[in-house]
Amino acid sequence: MASVMAGIEALKGTHQQLKSKMESTVEDFRGHLLAARTGRANVHMLDQIKVDYYGTDTPVAQMGQVSTPEPTLILVQPYDMGMVSAIEKAIRTSSVGLNPMTDGKVIRVPVPPMTEERRKDVVKQLNKTLEDHKTAIRNIRRDGNEQIKKAAKDKLISADDEKRANEEVQQLTDAEIKRVEDLFKAKEKEIMIV
Repeated sequence: MASVMAGIEALKGTHQQLKSKMESTVEDFRGHLLAARTGRANVHMLDQIKVDYYGTDTPVAQMGQVSTPEPTLILVQPYDMGMVSAIEKAIRTSSVGLNPMTDGKVIRVPVPPMTEERRKDVVKQLNKTLEDHKTAIRNIRRDGNEQIKKAAKDKLISADDEKRANEEVQQLTDAEIKRVEDLFKAKEKEIMIV
């Protein structure tokens, strides 16, 4: 569907701006889903964990080679051997609930099978993340509606254009919220399968 707003000079950039902000919110949510724990080892499970690397919070994936040699094991081979214990500690103290072990060179992170309770906890955490992202999308909608209202107030667009533009913003919002909800439902199904 062609954008109504793109055809209105005063709102040309607004539609694209809103769409890209909402899409980056959806991508951020997708990143959280990748990092969510399921019953299998996954290199993305460590994505949200940061290690203090000389004063900079650095993701584990940038600190070393992360792999999954077995379905229940994540292996981290640090690039800087001096960071082995810091990486191990960051994984242990994170909310992911994993218990890493090291031999001084590599960090082995066994991924235990998830209990029913742990599965429910993960889904509950993701549900909260979903709500946060839906709120972010609605805040983007609010900003867009304010831009449209201002354009109408400044007589840059007609009342009909304002109404159509607001409807378009709502359609965009509904579509992006549906995307994050669909992503959540698929991930919830994956997590709850034993």
